[in-house]
Amino acid sequence: MKPVWKYILISLFAILVLGYLGFILWNFSGKEKQQVCKHLNIVLIDGNQRHLITERDVALILEQNNLNPIGQTLKKIRTESIEDALHKNPMINSVECFITPSGIVDVKISQRCPKFRVVGFGSYYVDVNRKTMPVSPNYSAYVPVVSGRVTVSMATGKMFDFITFLEENPFWNAQIEQIYVRNDLKIELVPRVGDAIIILGTLDNYKSKLEKLRKLYMCGFNKMGWNRYKTINLEYKNQVVCTKAGTEDEQPIKVIKVLKDSIIAKKL
Repeated sequence: MKPVWKYILISLFAILVLGYLGFILWNFSGKEKQQVCKHLNIVLIDGNQRHLITERDVALILEQNNLNPIGQTLKKIRTESIEDALHKNPMINSVECFITPSGIVDVKISQRCPKFRVVGFGSYYVDVNRKTMPVSPNYSAYVPVVSGRVTVSMATGKMFDFITFLEENPFWNAQIEQIYVRNDLKIELVPRVGDAIIILGTLDNYKSKLEKLRKLYMCGFNKMGWNRYKTINLEYKNQVVCTKAGTEDEQPIKVIKVLKDSIIAKKL
């Protein structure tokens, strides 16, 4: 066989193979696009820890936005539109939507994570990203509660930093039960042990204020009891001012720090 015919036959064979492959790909693609979605798989990645939103809520959002994929051909399903609609829900942190080769629409959702709850002029959560979020009708998160005159700027600013400090300190995380903001914006703390209200004052220098109280707990209250005082005021420099409970005319008792790690209480 002459070389020229050899090249012609090889070229024809290559054209036939490419044409066949093109036909197969075109035919497969067409059938795939006409395939109908028969199942919507909704996965809450952190559903065991939080229940801010349910699978039913997700399905309802898609239905209200005419984005329910069940019964729709894969060609008509827009995964980006599904993600955009779900992102608008304030309980959702992230969404990933994709179509499997078998025609199932998978929606994977990560919920937002509340850090603490504010109860005052409004009721809302502050999440771990310093963003406010509404209270879920489905779930109450077990998080610290801040009540009283709490502004949004305080909640997402200094109060966020203060609660982070409490959470990261095992002693204070176990000790403080509730935080209250007075009308003058000074802070009161409700402890888990004892009846005394802790007056922190402003959030300035809160670490040094709490260190004074920790030493008082360790060196004083463990010996003389936890229920002797009505208030414990940490606002004053180098001292803690306690007010006795049980009398109408209560007198402040100064607890003065002396030496390095000891506290001496006067008039105890």
